[in-house]
Amino acid sequence: MSDDTLPHAHYLIFSSRLIPGLDGGYTIATLARAAQMAAAGADSVRMLTFDPGTAQAHAEHRDEFVRRGQLTSAGPSLRNLFDEAGADRSWLLADAAPGERDARFEYRTVPDADGRPLVALPNVPDPSGWHLSTAPVVVYDADGAEAGVLSGFRGVYRAWVDRVVADLRAEDDRPVVVICESRQLGELLAGWRDPDARIIHTIHTMHLEQPFTADAPINALWRRWFEVADAFDAIAWPTEAQREDVADRFGGHNHVVVPNGVVAPGAVPAAAERDSGLVVMMNRLAPGKRVDHSIRAFLAADVTGARLDIYGDGPEHERLQHLIDELGASERVALRGATTEPGRVLETAALFVTSTEYEGQGLAIVEALAHGCPVVTYDIRYGPADALADGGGVLVPDADERALAGSIRSLLTDDERRAELAEQAPASAARWSPDAAMAALGEAVRRVLAHSVHR
Repeated sequence: MSDDTLPHAHYLIFSSRLIPGLDGGYTIATLARAAQMAAAGADSVRMLTFDPGTAQAHAEHRDEFVRRGQLTSAGPSLRNLFDEAGADRSWLLADAAPGERDARFEYRTVPDADGRPLVALPNVPDPSGWHLSTAPVVVYDADGAEAGVLSGFRGVYRAWVDRVVADLRAEDDRPVVVICESRQLGELLAGWRDPDARIIHTIHTMHLEQPFTADAPINALWRRWFEVADAFDAIAWPTEAQREDVADRFGGHNHVVVPNGVVAPGAVPAAAERDSGLVVMMNRLAPGKRVDHSIRAFLAADVTGARLDIYGDGPEHERLQHLIDELGASERVALRGATTEPGRVLETAALFVTSTEYEGQGLAIVEALAHGCPVVTYDIRYGPADALADGGGVLVPDADERALAGSIRSLLTDDERRAELAEQAPASAARWSPDAAMAALGEAVRRVLAHSVHR
C-alpha cells in the first residue's frame, strides 16, 4: 500500500464495544480495519468505543488485544467515552441541562476511576431500542452532586463526538471521516450535522430474515436502520452481492463495496504436506452457524481415518457435544474450543467446512483460502460465492446435508482435486487482501469528500 491510498483526513472508527472474545468476527474485523488504515498511511486513526465498562476493564481489554497482536503501541488508539469522561467531565457538564431522572426507570450509576459517580444511566427495558430512548441521563459534578441531565444516550454520545472532533480540529483543519462500524451508533448519528465531517457506515452482517432470499423480510433490527440509511454519506457493504441486492430493492446512490481485508501468510504448505484426513471448522457455536449440519455430513461422508475438529465457543457447545455423544462420534469429532492460532490450524488441515445459515462476508472462508486450505460450504448469502468465484473450494446447495457429505467425501478421497483447489486458494483470497480493501475504502473516502455533506 502506498501512503496516498487513503486521503489525508482525521479518521474516527466508531464501535459500540470492542471486547476480547465477544461479537465474533466483528471485533476481529473492526480492529483489523483500523490497523490496515494505519498501514495504508493514515496518520490520524482513532477507535472510539461507547460501552459503560470500568476503566480497569477497558485497560485489560487493550492489554489482551496487544497480547493477541491486534493492537500495537504504534497503531491506532483505542478510546472509550466513559474513560475519558471520568478523566475530564467538563464536556458532559457543559452540555447538561436542568432536569431530573425519569421515575419510570431504574438507574445504574457509572463511577469514574476514583469511584466517584460520573453518570446515571436509565435501564430501558427494550433490547432493540434502548439506545434511542430520550430518558434523561443524569450527570454528576466532581463533588458527587447531580448537576443536570442529557437527553438519552444520544445526548451523551453526541456530546463526546463533538468534543473529540473539536479537539482534532484544534490540531489541524483536515477533514474528519467517521467510519461507523455499529448499527446502533449509526441510528444515533444519522441526524448529526457537522458540515465538515463525513460518515461512512460499514456493514458486517446479513440484513434479511429467512429464507434469506433477496426479497425476504428485513430483519427487525435493520428495518429502523434502513429508514435512516440515506442519511449516511456512504454505506460500505462487504460484498458486491449484498450491495446489489440492497440497491435493487431500496435504491439510493450511496452504496459502495468495501470488504474486510484478510492478511495472507507467507508460503503455505502444499496439499501433500497437510494431514490428509483432517477437516476443520472455525466459527462461533451459535444456532445460525448450523454446526450440526457439518457434523452429520462429515459422519455421512464416512471416510476412513478422517476426523473433524471444530474450533470456537458459544451457546451451542453443550447441545453439540450431546449430539456428538449421541452419534457415538467422539473419537472422530471434537469440539476444540477457541484458538488463538487459526493460521496454524488452517495450514495443517486438508479441508475447511462451513454450514452457516447466513454471513456478512465470510471472513473464515477467506482466511482458509489465504492459508491454502480448500473450502466446502453451503451457497448462502452473503460471501461464499464471492469468495470462491476464482476457485479454491466447492459450493453446495443450501441446507443439503447429503450434498455437503458428498463433497467432503469427494475431496478427501481425491488427492489430485484437493491439491488443485489448494493451489487456487491463495490467489482467490488475494481479492480480499488488505491492499484491495484499503483501495476500496480510499475510493469511498475520496467520493464522499468530493461532495457536500449528505446528511
